[in-house]
Amino acid sequence: MEVNVRREVIKGAAKVAIFYIIIAVILFVVPGKLDWWMAWILLAVFVANYIVDLIILDPELLVERSGVKAGARKYDIILAMFMSNIGWFIVVLIAALDKRFGWSVIVPFWLQILGLLMILLGCIVVTWAMASNKFFAPVVRIQRDRGHTVSSMGPYRFLRHPGYFGAALTFLGTPLILGTLWAFVPVFLIIIDIIVRTALEDGVLHRELSGYIEYAGRVKYRMLPGIW
Repeated sequence: MEVNVRREVIKGAAKVAIFYIIIAVILFVVPGKLDWWMAWILLAVFVANYIVDLIILDPELLVERSGVKAGARKYDIILAMFMSNIGWFIVVLIAALDKRFGWSVIVPFWLQILGLLMILLGCIVVTWAMASNKFFAPVVRIQRDRGHTVSSMGPYRFLRHPGYFGAALTFLGTPLILGTLWAFVPVFLIIIDIIVRTALEDGVLHRELSGYIEYAGRVKYRMLPGIW
């Protein structure tokens, strides 16, 4: 790995580490307790998933995902910030407040396990999508500087935007594993954000990425299998 690539990967990893530290602070400081085991499991899954990404993904893709590059749409940067950063902070903050004050009814253990399974599946789908698409950027942009072409392998054989499907699963599973129903309020707003991003990105790719129209003709669904 070249020095500059390694440097950018390290910078990206540092940003992710800070993000998870903030999430951990919210999850354990706000409720005032450290024995919230489902929160520990949630963090462990996320950290383990990112370590796997660092190991198996193309370093150039990690660099692409380390920050916003030239050509990114401003509207998508805003939508991505809500989905990937602000949205997560709001979800875990509401979950932590719920844990402290007991706003929600008790969520059965089997639903918490279902939430964990949804998160695991979501992480697997997103990582699979990134491993199958070396142009998997954090925001939509036509990566002419990297020879952008259509990706049709892996989960892209079934969905045009499998990463958004995986992200939606992860978000929907989080309130369940943390045992908070109130966190579904911001999660549903994030799901709307994901749907809007999917529609807008699909439009950009139709207009600007060579071969995408033909690919879309073969793969019918955007992000919801059998529905949309």
